[in-house]
Amino acid sequence: MKQIIRNVRLRGREGSFDVAVDGDRIAAVEPEIADSADREHDGGGGLLVPGLVNAHQHLDKCMLGDVMRQNESQTLQEAIEITWDHKRSYTVEEIADRAAPVVEAAIVNGTTAIRGFADVDTVGGLVPVQGLLELKRRFEGMITFEVVAFPQEAIIRDPGCDKLMEEAMDLGCDVVGGLPWYERLDRHVEEHIDFCFDLAKRTGRDVHMLADDTDDPYSRSLEYLAVRTIEEGYQGRVSASHCGALAAYDDNHAARVIGYVRDAGISIMSNTQISLVLDGRGDRGLVRRGITRVRELLDAGVNVLSAQDDVNDPYYPFGKPDQIEVGQYTAHVAQLTYLPELETVFDMITYNAARAMRLDGYGVEPGDRADLVVIDAPTVREALRLVPPRRLVFYGGRLMAESRLESTLHTGAEVSGG
Repeated sequence: MKQIIRNVRLRGREGSFDVAVDGDRIAAVEPEIADSADREHDGGGGLLVPGLVNAHQHLDKCMLGDVMRQNESQTLQEAIEITWDHKRSYTVEEIADRAAPVVEAAIVNGTTAIRGFADVDTVGGLVPVQGLLELKRRFEGMITFEVVAFPQEAIIRDPGCDKLMEEAMDLGCDVVGGLPWYERLDRHVEEHIDFCFDLAKRTGRDVHMLADDTDDPYSRSLEYLAVRTIEEGYQGRVSASHCGALAAYDDNHAARVIGYVRDAGISIMSNTQISLVLDGRGDRGLVRRGITRVRELLDAGVNVLSAQDDVNDPYYPFGKPDQIEVGQYTAHVAQLTYLPELETVFDMITYNAARAMRLDGYGVEPGDRADLVVIDAPTVREALRLVPPRRLVFYGGRLMAESRLESTLHTGAEVSGG
């Protein structure tokens, strides 16, 4: 079916445009398209961008905040322990049913690609993996959906997890996950990373690890991950989330690690909202923001992106999920608030995130996939300022969602009847 999205704005280009879509591809982008189409959509002067990308979401644990006990210590360790009781009683249907509204909300908010993490450990076995694979099946044709096999209890410290990770990949997981910093010994950190690379190479999968999600300046998993990425020739196929310890290193060591990360082509993910509430809790006086060195990484040429991470779970009581809200938080916490920096922040939830997931045909040029979002704002600045509705959301040329916000201000004369 041929469609035309009329009267939209584009980043970096003056004036308004019409965008023609033929099937699942963009056919034309012109100031005005005279031809008619099978279906036409009014963009209302909003900003048209490629679909928003959330490359890190723990979908198996989302919405547990409604049923879990409180995190009394407000620590990462207790958040992990809180989940154990739920893991023991998980079912495939329960996970998929609980997470489905979150994925639906993400689509309404313009997300066209998501990477869901599924715990793999001896507590819950492979049920979380099966739950997310079921969720992926339910949303086939509606969103690009990758499932990460994620060893939440680590690998060496959870005997038997290695076999479960192999089984998870056999079941159909798309990405090999890792949590190396959570191992007890430095040599186990390295064994963890080595195992993940071996599994990734055997299965032909990419790697996505949560690296150094801690304030500890002696946590060194990102450094080893970068070196092994280079040695394995996996440049461009590895992502690392959080990387909080990088901000705790002295500047000289941090610069060296950032250099390794750049050379390894690792994408670094700032889960800004979660780091902001979980890290730095032991600080007194000057409390750290908890995020990684976003500005230094960007300045070094590293691919940096932002992701939601958690929605109403033991780690974070909020979360919509909405990648524009995520971007707004990143702008605040990383102090990226000047106009060129706002464009960079928006890249972190679009082009940079798409690069990390290696999405083909991503963009707004003829021939690109018609995964598109029209935001009810004319510019990136206004989108980040207002976090407005997504007027139109397309996936593969199919209209997936429409949103409008209507408000009426009743004047004093109307209220009094005058």
